Amino acid sequence: MLLNNYPMHHQMSQMPQSVVVHPVDPYVVETLRSVIGRHVLLETTRGGLSGCVADVKPDHVVLEARSRKFFVRICEIVWIMPE
Repeated sequence: MLLNNYPMHHQMSQMPQSVVVHPVDPYVVETLRSVIGRHVLLETTRGGLSGCVADVKPDHVVLEARSRKFFVRICEIVWIMPE
């Protein structure tokens, strides 16, 4: 079968691969940036975590707790409560 003067098997072999995209939530990023240096309680899909917000990136937050750094994906955060 020809489509646009190319055999069908040739066109199918050049189809783009699927890419998983996690959208940035600008409101959550803005909220987290407003509490950098403060202690917060984060509720995630895996449970709660309490600590000091050390850094915020578009896709994750760095929380320092018990002398350790936790990198939490923002898409996993359910709610944030400053302590």
